[in-house]
Amino acid sequence: MLWSALLPSPAHSPAPRTEAAQRALATWALQFTPRVALVDEAVLMEVQASVRLFGGKRALRDRVLGEGREVGVAQLAWAPNGLAALALARAGIENGFKRELDALLDTLPMATLSATHPHRLTLEHIGCRTLGDVRALPRGGMARRFDQHLLKALDQAYGLAPEVHEWVTLPEHFEERLELMARVEQAPALLFGARRLLLVLSGWLAARRAGVTAFTLKWAHDADARARARAARSPSARPLIARPRCIVRAAMAYTIWGCEPGPVYRGRSGAGQHAALHAAVSSPLPDAARHGLSHELGLVLERLSARLGPQRVLRPVLCEDHRPEWMCRWQLAALPLPRHGAPTTGLPQPAFLLPVPLRLLVREHRPLYQGELVLLLGPQRVEGGWWDRVGDEDRMRNVVRDYWVALSPQAGVVWVFQTRLDESACWFLHGHFA
Repeated sequence: MLWSALLPSPAHSPAPRTEAAQRALATWALQFTPRVALVDEAVLMEVQASVRLFGGKRALRDRVLGEGREVGVAQLAWAPNGLAALALARAGIENGFKRELDALLDTLPMATLSATHPHRLTLEHIGCRTLGDVRALPRGGMARRFDQHLLKALDQAYGLAPEVHEWVTLPEHFEERLELMARVEQAPALLFGARRLLLVLSGWLAARRAGVTAFTLKWAHDADARARARAARSPSARPLIARPRCIVRAAMAYTIWGCEPGPVYRGRSGAGQHAALHAAVSSPLPDAARHGLSHELGLVLERLSARLGPQRVLRPVLCEDHRPEWMCRWQLAALPLPRHGAPTTGLPQPAFLLPVPLRLLVREHRPLYQGELVLLLGPQRVEGGWWDRVGDEDRMRNVVRDYWVALSPQAGVVWVFQTRLDESACWFLHGHFA
């Protein structure tokens, strides 16, 4: 497993501001994985299933690191489980895979594991300074003296017990608030806060697979108590449509100073209009050809054959043949299609055929494939090919087979056949049902 722990900017600010930063960071992290959890002051992500989607571990790490700094990540770490990643992040260590996890965690201060905090004084009095010291204590004595939570947390951090987290749910509507570190009186200085809000909005949109057509930035002013009350009732707000960063930069002066003069101390962003994004189509065929218009498809195949060469543009053709290996063949796209299709069969046909049938072991006249097969449907005899010569060789592709739909204890429903031309009948696996 691959886990990442993200720590928001350090807590020299009030607790409500830290909690807001943690929630914003969790919303941003949902674009990488739906498995995002809030644990103590950190945000944990389980990203094992997302590695291939983002181009590998290195590319995923670079993106999380690059964008994370801009949304307020002070420290991040990677480890095989969530609690280990959190402990490494607190210790300032990013890579939890450079050494064995046990050896790496044993050297960390025991304060990096939250379960040790209630027992810190007792553990220090008996000489514990690191997680390795705590782990070396007798488990029986720890179970009697301390609560079970400490032992459970140690086992989870070292990968000896599974973790259970409550995953963050994606909000239906986006509205995020950002408390600025100081009063801002110059419009360019607000670009930092605006960019952070836009990055969180981008993460929310990516998690929802949606795009935004309009959003609103609101700035709360702080000239004096009267202006603050007036700003709370009617903060500066302008809807911004498309190209968020460019429009924010171009319209910043008008948006901020057009309604309420004075310093700005808070920013808020909301998505007004959003819609689902359609998946990008990478097919070289135009829309009309993809929707089955034969005249458009013919023109496209003709152009592709002229540009790429006729030998590189092929189309599948169904053949009137009961033998599964030769029910379909590939021919040049420039050639006309034959006026026949595949023959109808009695038994269900599998979705996946093996390129070469796999010979099966037989025990007491029963074929074996990940257990003894149970024959469900069949037999269906397939016979033919006495006319089909193999190239210039003096042999034919003649087959006589009895096909069965069978059930494997481990592999599920499969397609097998028994030969009839050999001296001794043999069983082969030929396909899997989806």
